[in-house]
Amino acid sequence: MDVMGLPVYEVDVPTRSTTQPGLEGVHVFTGQADSRSAAVRIAHEVYDAARAAREAGCEIPHDRPDGWGACGYRPGWELDWRAATAGQWNNPYSWLRVADDGDFEL
Repeated sequence: MDVMGLPVYEVDVPTRSTTQPGLEGVHVFTGQADSRSAAVRIAHEVYDAARAAREAGCEIPHDRPDGWGACGYRPGWELDWRAATAGQWNNPYSWLRVADDGDFEL
């Protein structure tokens, strides 16, 4: 997907609970960027801004012009930014999807 000239990326960041051992997951960020490394950097910036706002008792900033934002912040979870992966986002509900992506038979 390409919005306003830049592709939309998905950044997947492994996360784990610091209060409940064994509880883990993946935090997903999406937005426009010109590369995978830029996407990870922007996602990290968005996360840091959300954390700082929450810790200061302020509203979490979201809806940046480039499409990046955070809807919440979950204290007690640690994100592993070194293990983050990024790739161009593929909308699973788009009519533009490639028919032979293996998720259904014709």
